[in-house]
Amino acid sequence: MPVPLAPYPTPPVPFTPPPPPANGLGAQNQLVCSGCRNLLLYPVGATSVCCAVCNAVTAVPPPGTEMAQLVCGGCHTLLMYIRGATSVQCSCCHTVNLALEANQVAHVNCGNCRMLLMYQYGAQSVKCAVCNFVTSVGASTSNPEQKFNNN
Repeated sequence: MPVPLAPYPTPPVPFTPPPPPANGLGAQNQLVCSGCRNLLLYPVGATSVCCAVCNAVTAVPPPGTEMAQLVCGGCHTLLMYIRGATSVQCSCCHTVNLALEANQVAHVNCGNCRMLLMYQYGAQSVKCAVCNFVTSVGASTSNPEQKFNNN
């Protein structure tokens, strides 16, 4: 006995989220949880956010505050801080990190492994965290390409 063929089902219509309201009530911002370091989304206008993972309450910076990010030198956690701060203490490992603006740093390739290194203007040398080679970068009377190893 022949089996009747059913028509192919119509493909589902892809979900398109509705546009945010014109009055801005649907707009969201993000910040890093002060407890577990997860990224939190919150509605514009909120003054604090409670993390659903660790229940820590994180204060929202005032509107118009410019934020910056850096990676902790101690535990490699992404830290978010108010732009203009000179140092940032990591809430995970308590390392105090120097927060430099883009115009306060320079770059050089490691003289041994060629890794791109970042250092503060005015420094005479920079030590590579990968191979421990020390590259001379300071302005001196000697050849600026002179490098030395200080293991």
